[in-house]
Amino acid sequence: MSTQPQAPRRRLTITDLRKMKVAGEKIAMVTAYDAAMARLVDEGGADAVLVGDSLGMVFQGHDSTLPVALEHMIYHAAAVRRGLARSAGRAHLTVDMPFGSYQAGADDAVRSAMRLAAEGGAEAVKLEGGADYADVIRRIVRAGVPVMGHIGLTPQSVHRMGGYVVQGKDSEKARRLLDDARAVEAAGCSAIVLECIPAELARVITGELSIPTIGIGAGPHCDGQVLVVNDLLGLDGAFKPKFVKRYAEQGASTAGAVSAYAAEVKQGSFPAEEHSFHSKTLRLVHASEEERPDDAQVVGAPV
Repeated sequence: MSTQPQAPRRRLTITDLRKMKVAGEKIAMVTAYDAAMARLVDEGGADAVLVGDSLGMVFQGHDSTLPVALEHMIYHAAAVRRGLARSAGRAHLTVDMPFGSYQAGADDAVRSAMRLAAEGGAEAVKLEGGADYADVIRRIVRAGVPVMGHIGLTPQSVHRMGGYVVQGKDSEKARRLLDDARAVEAAGCSAIVLECIPAELARVITGELSIPTIGIGAGPHCDGQVLVVNDLLGLDGAFKPKFVKRYAEQGASTAGAVSAYAAEVKQGSFPAEEHSFHSKTLRLVHASEEERPDDAQVVGAPV
């Protein structure tokens, strides 16, 4: 048996994702916000990783995505890029454009997108909105940065929408979303997220577009699906919206592990002998604080 390390597989591109749609192969996308999780998600077989502005809620503890800044997204994107670089996987990296980084105009949007690509390592950026942002999308694509669209429930517009509610439930609103999907494709989007819309509408949009549709709360007919990794792993036991399936309960297991650790520390059973280092030559003279000279050196290592 060969002992040679496995060569890294080629990273997927936006062209590969479109080929997957044509071939009828579903796209699995997962969020990640740090290097360790990015590596695990990639090695687990995800086709695409999204550094979502959802980090404002699941990572920073806010009640919306609105406080997330461009600098935050660049920081987390760069960490995820480093994690992917250490993996033997192939996941494509998309990074969200946060609130305020593109709404003021195309010039701001292009600068923001270029920073996410150059400093954060994004292979594509994602922005929320339909036909109203077609010109912004065109400008970013023209600058050389691929764009993923996002329509339906757009969390950055949560106040205008009156909360996190399903969109496109009546015929007029459904037609408007279909028009938005067509508009962002025509503007140059390479893929589009459909969030919290009826499955019937998602099926129509998916059939109409030549670019991949990635659903979250949009039913089974999209070309792919995306989930927030914290939801997928069950890290927050109190949060389970209808569209989420938990594939683990790591919130409970993590709390249990920390509880066991804390108990052993208090009991004095950790660290045990197998966790300790020794020296055959080290000799220390114990002295009280009063007897120790001011220039005495203390042997130790920083935590």
